[in-house]
Amino acid sequence: MPQVVQREEWLTARRRLLEEEKAVTQARDAVAAARRALPMVAIDKEYVFTGPLGQAGLRDLFEGRRQLIVHHFMWRFDTDDGCPSCSVIADSVGHLAHLHAADTTLVAVSRAPLASIERFRQRMGWTVPWYSSHGSDFNTDFHVTADPAAVPVTYNYKDQATLEREGLGFWVRDGRDGAGLSVFLRESDRVFHSYSTYARGIEPVLSPYNYLDLTPLGRQLLINEFPHHDRYGEASGHHDHRGAR
Repeated sequence: MPQVVQREEWLTARRRLLEEEKAVTQARDAVAAARRALPMVAIDKEYVFTGPLGQAGLRDLFEGRRQLIVHHFMWRFDTDDGCPSCSVIADSVGHLAHLHAADTTLVAVSRAPLASIERFRQRMGWTVPWYSSHGSDFNTDFHVTADPAAVPVTYNYKDQATLEREGLGFWVRDGRDGAGLSVFLRESDRVFHSYSTYARGIEPVLSPYNYLDLTPLGRQLLINEFPHHDRYGEASGHHDHRGAR
């Protein structure tokens, strides 16, 4: 428990913390500017996804807008449902109209068959467009599925040897999926990849963590300890999205 003090002493400490918060805000603004200035890579490969309306290419996922954010949604093939940790991310999505007003589309992509995705999406009550990348190279090309036969194994910009040395080798073992977000920009018919983030880089979109970070008791739960929102009170094992940057 934090120390209990009089209001004036609390106010002094709060003002001191405010200066630290301002420094973090300024640093975050600088990082965001550097992120916007990142060079881009043209995407020439024709990826094929499956959605509720049938097959779609990467350009189709934009829905006519200029920007696309893809949530690489981990799938649990052992239980044939979505990863609980990725489900917290999906639960954190607000009304899509605000992104659409900024010419930006948000979608989820998993390598599970569409029928499994649709069944789970309906169970969870989500409206974010969700596509299957089953049978395509999309997951391996963006390093959220480890397949050494397809591309060199990396996760969060670290090769397998580095991950193993740092105790993070679980991310790339047994062909499992990792979590991530990727950002694309469209100019006419051309598509460019501007940014991808993994592991703890996803935390800015985790609203429960952002709220809990304001509280005295803090996060309390690791991200892998959050169950599906309709399974609270039930015991289950979850994947962990943590990992050093």
